[in-house]
Amino acid sequence: MAVAAYTLWSAEGSLALTALSHLILFDSLGAMLCVAVDILGNFEVWKRSSIRHPFGLERAEVLAGFAMSVLLAFMGLDLISHNLQHILEGLGEHEAHHAHDHDRISAGEVDSAALLAVGATLISALGLKNHARIGKAMRFAYIESLPSVLGNPSHFLTISCSLIMLLLPLLSIQTYLWIDRLISLTIAISMCTLGFRLVKTLGFMLLMSYDNSQAVDDILRDIESDPSVTGIDDIKFWQVHYGLCMAGLKLRVRGSEEVLSRLRERVQGLVRGRLGGGYGGGGSRWEVSVQMDIDRF
Repeated sequence: MAVAAYTLWSAEGSLALTALSHLILFDSLGAMLCVAVDILGNFEVWKRSSIRHPFGLERAEVLAGFAMSVLLAFMGLDLISHNLQHILEGLGEHEAHHAHDHDRISAGEVDSAALLAVGATLISALGLKNHARIGKAMRFAYIESLPSVLGNPSHFLTISCSLIMLLLPLLSIQTYLWIDRLISLTIAISMCTLGFRLVKTLGFMLLMSYDNSQAVDDILRDIESDPSVTGIDDIKFWQVHYGLCMAGLKLRVRGSEEVLSRLRERVQGLVRGRLGGGYGGGGSRWEVSVQMDIDRF
């Protein structure tokens, strides 16, 4: 939070640094959430089931993450509005009245803020393992092959934009203005994209649903192709929180006890194997319940 405050304080004359301070603030709020969850996780009530909280209090972390994702999306929209405001102020007769808004930031302020942002992000990601759980909810396929610190879109965006900002003092004043606006707009759009994706993913968790229809359809086709399955009466897939996913299937089957036992194991293996790589993968576990009604005709 101190790095975010310093970055915002030194951002006068740079929209990109203003956007970077918003990103660091989001990371710091995520770090605070991780600290709270790690502390509460030491208490038995955090994971103990009750009538009021069947899955313990772990879903509170999902609710907090949902609130953070809404905040991230709104911060991105706020940055977009600031960019549009500066672009409109630079048009026509307004350019002379607002020339002070485009004063060039000094090289020392850019370098110090960018390096502090990179350092704080690396310490948070590698040293403290922050965003480890919420990071699984916002994986993007095209950066998953990168090292763990860059596989998280929030960390990837903070580090990459901070390194690019080190080049700003080397540019001419006119080029600087446009590159600065471009970086700020890129960060803002990325924040909105991450925020809306998190809202969707965590919203599905809060609604006890699962957003991976293609994988579920593939599993159902494989189950239906089994000769001992005569029909599928009911299915339900959902993610409870970051660490637990559940699947319930009701099948009409025929065959001996040995055949049905192998079918149950096959269904459980299909669900855990196919869906283990989605946002419920990684450290999450799948609880699979299979109810079988014997079809005697």
